[in-house]
Amino acid sequence: MIFDVVVVGAGAAGLMAAITAAGCGARTLLLERTGDGGRKILISGGGRCNVLPSRFQPELFVTDSSPNLMRRILRSWPLEQQKAFFRESLAMELALEEETGKLFPASNRARDVRDGLVRAVESRGGVLRFGQTVQGLQPLNGVGWEITTREGKSFRGRRIILATGGLSVAPTGSDGMGLRMAREMGHVIHPTYPALTPLLQEPPEMAHLAGVSLRVRLRAPGHGKRGVVQGGFLFTHRGFSGPTVLDLSHLAVRSSMLGVQGRRQALEVSWQGKGEEEWEAMLEPGVGRVLPLLKAHLPNRLAETLMEWTKVDAQRSLGQLTRDERRRLTTALAAFPLPWTGDEGYKKAEVTGGGVSLAEVDPGTLESRRHPGLHLCGEMLDAFGPIGGHNFLWAWTTGRAAGHAAAQAAI
Repeated sequence: MIFDVVVVGAGAAGLMAAITAAGCGARTLLLERTGDGGRKILISGGGRCNVLPSRFQPELFVTDSSPNLMRRILRSWPLEQQKAFFRESLAMELALEEETGKLFPASNRARDVRDGLVRAVESRGGVLRFGQTVQGLQPLNGVGWEITTREGKSFRGRRIILATGGLSVAPTGSDGMGLRMAREMGHVIHPTYPALTPLLQEPPEMAHLAGVSLRVRLRAPGHGKRGVVQGGFLFTHRGFSGPTVLDLSHLAVRSSMLGVQGRRQALEVSWQGKGEEEWEAMLEPGVGRVLPLLKAHLPNRLAETLMEWTKVDAQRSLGQLTRDERRRLTTALAAFPLPWTGDEGYKKAEVTGGGVSLAEVDPGTLESRRHPGLHLCGEMLDAFGPIGGHNFLWAWTTGRAAGHAAAQAAI
């Protein structure tokens, strides 16, 4: 049997591509190397799955390709229509988490999202084949493609959609296979790197703070407004994590990739998001000791650590602080230099930075400009957003665009 559309990869983008193609009436086959698919969906949001952001913010996305192309792709499926898809097509209500602006399934179960997408493929007549590792993709003289798998199977399709993910969290099925195939087929691949990944401190001198979390403002000097984020921060046994660290980690990772000594990206933390003037006002000469004042605004262990780091006596009163001690404390409180030395890499990265250049695909159909009949979508394309559902938005948007275009061309 020759399928109209064959989708390779049953992650978020691949499932959406298969749903869309099958919904258009195309005979659709979905191939997946794992035994059940959607594994990154299952682990996202701590098992809750942050399906979408509550606001559409294309300016927060990162790409080495044309930002205009990226925005054009992102706008092809408006956020409100995506919300409606989950509500109407999957019978899944989304609940807003007010504090973070994230949208989760009302059940708070990532498995419900994955299973709902799989059922949607099947209900539209799509065929799923799990446990099939694609290892070959061959054009058939302009009449389609032949796909071979490591398991000895062969499939044919008029149109192919590669949705194999990037390199992040390999156990979920993202092993870079699609990127390798795209490169071998002549596509331009921007250098890949782990993004949204925790940072390390070696040796882990702040490991005694592991588990301490609080709100901060994190700044990467030299990057303007795009280098400033606010939100949660978490000390780990090996370094630093939390939404703010993950969102700026790509700047740290890429500075390390340059390999130029002394050029490592600086990151400055403003604890509780308070500015220098606020902390200066609190540290004005007055009654009381410094440490209890800091503990009233910061977790106890962090307050004690900052006193040690600034070499200010823990018994110091506000009135006894010298000008230099007050300056050191203000810097530590409003612009603490985060002592990161490395990152957790792809093992803990939520997404892959870089990938297939957006100039290599038609922005409306995501069809390859080098190989007619081949469409690319999802994480293997050169774009990613911050945490908070933005990367699922990219997956749903690009999967739908590829699925619709492939089906329309094949039937």
